[in-house]
Amino acid sequence: MAAEIQPQPLTRKPILLQRVEGSQEVVNMAVIVPKEEGVISVSEDRTVRVWLKRDSGQYWPSIYHAMPSPCSCMSFNPETRRLSIGLDNGTISEFILSEDYNKMTPVKNYQAHQSRVTMVLFVLELEWVLSTGQDKQFAWHCSESGQRLGCYRTSAVASGLQFDVETRHVFIGDHSGQVTILKLEQENCTLLTTFRGHTGGVTALCWDPVQRVLFSGSSDHSVIMWDIGGRKGTAIELQGHNDKVRALSYAQHTRQLISCGGDGGIVVWNMDVERQETPEWLDSDSCQKCDQPFFWNFKQMWDNKKIGLRQHHCRKCGKAVCGKCSSKRSSIPLMGFEFEVRVCDSCHEAITDEERAPTATFHDSKHNIVHVHFDATRGWLLTSGTDKVIKLWDMTPVVS
Repeated sequence: MAAEIQPQPLTRKPILLQRVEGSQEVVNMAVIVPKEEGVISVSEDRTVRVWLKRDSGQYWPSIYHAMPSPCSCMSFNPETRRLSIGLDNGTISEFILSEDYNKMTPVKNYQAHQSRVTMVLFVLELEWVLSTGQDKQFAWHCSESGQRLGCYRTSAVASGLQFDVETRHVFIGDHSGQVTILKLEQENCTLLTTFRGHTGGVTALCWDPVQRVLFSGSSDHSVIMWDIGGRKGTAIELQGHNDKVRALSYAQHTRQLISCGGDGGIVVWNMDVERQETPEWLDSDSCQKCDQPFFWNFKQMWDNKKIGLRQHHCRKCGKAVCGKCSSKRSSIPLMGFEFEVRVCDSCHEAITDEERAPTATFHDSKHNIVHVHFDATRGWLLTSGTDKVIKLWDMTPVVS
């Protein structure tokens, strides 16, 4: 008798729509052109390219423009078709693209930094150009006059920059792991606060102006969600990468965060669940479960004639425990631990199957990602990798 074949559940995953190839060096940034089947890219090979989809189905450059220096970053405003390009020599060059995306007209240059521009943002509502550089300077310029309005020295080279138009708050993430919040005025700025939660440098920032939360990605492989609007100081940690997090994007309509990393992973996080803060790790000279001394607790070791043990911490309760009392592993998705982590034996027994249910999906882009751009209207994701290739993905199967 033939065995009954059970239908296999369909695996929902991103659909690769297109590979865009041709750059001689890494494409540092690229964006999907809204309402067009096109891509704008800037590369370390000094080129600015506008790729449009042809009748053949392939993307070919309609614009190929060589800059005087490698292109490190860019900002594109679809309403005005204004393209701001940060260069390795510290200059920001501004262009206007034609309606058919076949021509780019130079507008002006800003002598913004002494060395490589790391991030640039054009703010249409205020006519400001914000930028950070390897000279550890944050600067903002008037896009109408081209004049420098002000600057602020950061503690380390900045690699993340976001701006909230309503409050005029700028968020700067740097290589030391610090996030700085400034309040910008026309010609001066006020330091509001600084905070840090990463053990590595901040590599990417993403701001959600609706929920008023800031996401930061880091070289320590983690993402942290900072509740700025709630003013409670809540910081939720998300662990889902095996290499540094390189780029973040947030889908407001579905409350899903997309994080991409050097491991090639595209992780889609469900942020519409009640997440929990990870506990502070407790200090103790002995295991808080069996009272065995840790190896630096010489007095208790001598008194009890015991060999000192190595200290560990339970990721769920934060208690200091020995290896014997924390031999189990478990995922704790609501605390951001999608991978299995060390927990004490009692917490392992208390974690239910419901609490182990994943809150993120994992997908392999098959290239080490350096930058992403998400087009929420179509549900398309652009990834740029160290392999010099741009990939376009249909994310609707997983972002919905």
